[in-house]
Formats: sequence, C-alpha cells, structure tokens
Amino acid sequence: MAIQLPDLPYAKDALAPVIGANTIEFHYGKHHRAYVDNANKLIAGTPFEKESLEVIIQKAAGDAAKAGIFNNVAQVWNHSFYWQCLKPGGGGAPTGAIAAKIDAVWGGYDKFVEELKTAGTTQFGSGWAWLVSDRGQLKIIKTANADTPLAHGLKPLLTLDVWEHAYYLDYQNRRPDYLAAVIDKLINWDFINRCLA
Repeated sequence: MAIQLPDLPYAKDALAPVIGANTIEFHYGKHHRAYVDNANKLIAGTPFEKESLEVIIQKAAGDAAKAGIFNNVAQVWNHSFYWQCLKPGGGGAPTGAIAAKIDAVWGGYDKFVEELKTAGTTQFGSGWAWLVSDRGQLKIIKTANADTPLAHGLKPLLTLDVWEHAYYLDYQNRRPDYLAAVIDKLINWDFINRCLA
C-alpha cells in the first residue's frame, strides 16, 4: 500500500501566530509531501512496498544499504506524529495521566519544560526533541536528522521538530523562541495522554 500524506488535523493557518500559515505551507505542503513521494519511489518494487511505516523503520534502521528508505520513511512518520502533537489553543501545563507522570519524574512542569527546551536547543543541526516512554519510564531525548525513537524500541509521546524548516520563516535563527512558543501555546496534551494509554 502506498504511503500517504495524512491530512493536517487543523487548517493551515490555525497555529498562527506561533507557526504561520506560510511555514505550514512549506513544511507540510512541500517538505512532508517530498518525504512521502520519495519514500514511495524508494520502496516501489521492494518487500517494503506492502509494509507499514513502523515496520519499514524497524527493518531499515541501522542498515546502510537502506539509509535512503529509512530517512524518508522515518521523516514521513516523524512529521505525521509532529502535526498531531500540536493544536490551536494548546500548550501550557498538562492535565490527565501525563501530568502526574511528569510530576513524578521531573518534580513539576517547569523542570520538564526546561529539560525539553534544552534538548531542542542543544540538538546540533537538524533533528527532533522527544518525550518518550522507555518501558513505562518517561525520558526526554533528542535525535539527529531522520532518526526516530521507534528505531530504538522507545514509545514516542511528544516531538518538537527542530529542523530549520520548522521555524525559520517565523523565527529566523531563534530556535529557543520557537520552542518556548510551541510549548507554551500549541502542545496537544490530549493527544499525548492518548499515546500514553
């Protein structure tokens, strides 16, 4: 089955002014679409053609001969997940089960935010900052380029895209400002609670 570009869960201008419609147009409409198109070309005629994104990621991870497949398929998955992690009117302190788990691990929301921002800010070059579950234990990690927690046996709960295309039109080189705004105003805690379940 062909890999699909999923519909955005909101209008292209719904995350403004934190993430502008122009950024979404390029990020989703061009970058994410290109990963989908490239992934489909690369898996055509291979055993991966009928596999899910998750299975392809698992089977291609760490195999240099399959690096192109991994990079494009993982970027399709990472971006599809990222859009779900955001919502208009989101952000701020979490509620539900994730709030209790964050308090248990970090001693409060502020410490969690500080560590998440640090992960995103200190990721050298392109990549991602993640909140993951490692066999039930919450951790904040960062991955470079297309790498994804799925390739390492971790369960993603939240991601923040720190590739420049995610923020440059709105924030130029101010990655910390982008991270702060997204965390404060866009995180979709309902989605994260569903991932946690």
